[in-house]
Amino acid sequence: MTSTAGTGYTLIPNQKYRRSNRRYRQRCNISDADSQSLSTLGYFQTLPLEIFQIVLNYLSVKDISMLSMVSKTISNRLLNYISTASGNRRLLLQDFHNLELPGKREGSYILEHYKSLGLLLKRCTLLLPTKDRLKYIHKILSEVSCFKLNGCPSPLHCLGLQCYGVFLQILTAGWDELECHRVFNFLCELSNLPRKVQTVVSSKPGSARKLELRIRLYCRSVLLNHWIHRSDSAFWLTRILKPWPMVNQARLLYIIFGPVSSLDGDVLINILLYSGHVVWQKMIEGPTDETSLKGLADAIKLLYDTEAREWTADDVISLVDELSVVPREWLMENNARLLILSGNNICFTFMASKAVNGRAVELARLMVFLALVCEKDLYCMDWAVKMMQKVCKVFSTPGERNNFLQCVENAFAHMIMDMLQAVLSGDRDEEDNSFLNLFHLVNAQANFHKEILYLTMRSNTI
Repeated sequence: MTSTAGTGYTLIPNQKYRRSNRRYRQRCNISDADSQSLSTLGYFQTLPLEIFQIVLNYLSVKDISMLSMVSKTISNRLLNYISTASGNRRLLLQDFHNLELPGKREGSYILEHYKSLGLLLKRCTLLLPTKDRLKYIHKILSEVSCFKLNGCPSPLHCLGLQCYGVFLQILTAGWDELECHRVFNFLCELSNLPRKVQTVVSSKPGSARKLELRIRLYCRSVLLNHWIHRSDSAFWLTRILKPWPMVNQARLLYIIFGPVSSLDGDVLINILLYSGHVVWQKMIEGPTDETSLKGLADAIKLLYDTEAREWTADDVISLVDELSVVPREWLMENNARLLILSGNNICFTFMASKAVNGRAVELARLMVFLALVCEKDLYCMDWAVKMMQKVCKVFSTPGERNNFLQCVENAFAHMIMDMLQAVLSGDRDEEDNSFLNLFHLVNAQANFHKEILYLTMRSNTI
């Protein structure tokens, strides 16, 4: 045994020393990490947090969004600032009803502000998962009542939903489809949009006018109106329509894009061109104008484009067919005007579908009304003749084609006789346009046949 006498102390084993040394290094690493975290603040590390936030009050929202890209530490500090009461007051402007700010164009100032705010939160939350980003942003915006579907008591005089829409457009620009699906589902959950849509599409048209209007404003202002690329607009419109059966899709499309009552003196009329309550009888009671149909036609074209990958041509034609009986069967003239506004491809596909299915008489009447709309709206009549030529090629036999042409002539004759009888009956009020309609139809027939004669003579000369 080795003696320890005279040493005066106990030796500490080397292993104990190593463990102590590891704890020392760990403390050094923590200190280094804290130092590194502070260093990422740059000159701001010398400022107390309160002073840092006061400095932010002197920066524009665009400047703050640039600052957020300096480092993760600064970005986290900015997130904390946005969550404070002073940050909320500074960034969440709510002048949605004060549209005539001094020196500013109506509504432009606050819309630009929310674009910048969208960019700021996009950059600050860049490293968070989509789910967490949405939760944080909802926490920030949840107190703004005008961002909610039913939040504003005066939605026709409010820019809240418009601001929310431009904010979301900037925030989600460049996100992939899976993330955008999550955004849509998140918005549906917050707004309870599916249940509200279910209410209006299953109720008698016009029985829930206020809810119809709010759904229209929410879908267009928040989800549809602010996209630059058609593929983005098609994606969001598809999300709105696709969960529903075709008959409900048609009703919902009419609610969102159909004609509305005019609101004279509305201060927002130049900003919200879709203001007013949905007019359900517009397509049934009499011929309408291009303005009333343009929104529907643009939506149909959007779904027919190649960007809308989830829609086939048959889907879109079926949707147009369903739309023409919302809420009841439209006047044929309004059908024809919608097809013309929807473009050549949709118009031909719709007519070819009727030709293939043996609906020659209905197709012939539609052809006559296409000619009538061309006459009334000053379109080139040779377009209608060329469309008829193209449709004739769809028929599989000469007999079917000749029968269709005969039906066209019969439709012209029957319609002229019906209108003439209405003129001769004499029972007309001040708003009756029977004579004017007859005048347009006779001119339409003359110009239609003139173009056919020109086409025939050119062919014979060649």
